[in-house]
Amino acid sequence: MSERFEQGMRIRREVLGDAHVDRAEAEKTEFDLPFQSLITEAAWGTVWASDGIPARERSMLTLALLAALGNFEEIPMHIRATARTGASKKDVLEVFQHVAIYAGVPRANHALKLAKQTYAEMERE
Repeated sequence: MSERFEQGMRIRREVLGDAHVDRAEAEKTEFDLPFQSLITEAAWGTVWASDGIPARERSMLTLALLAALGNFEEIPMHIRATARTGASKKDVLEVFQHVAIYAGVPRANHALKLAKQTYAEMERE
């Protein structure tokens, strides 16, 4: 494994938690191994590992981009990550308000619905 991959796995675990990463690793197959390596090195080992933006703000940017682009499937995972990145519920609400104005109310509304559901699940856990 490359140094960037190792750093990516460390950051990925810091942000998403061991349980999430362990589940994802257990589901990895020979087919998607190259893709998993790519995102571990590029997303986690390069972008998330950069010290140019603090984790809280990086988390908020990620949620905004996911919502604005309609990539809703990953929003719950990144809402859960806010417990480790320091982005508060108020921060997330502000993010989705920006999405509403600059990318559209329906996308922000759906992202907010997913956030509410995920926060409720987190409180029950």
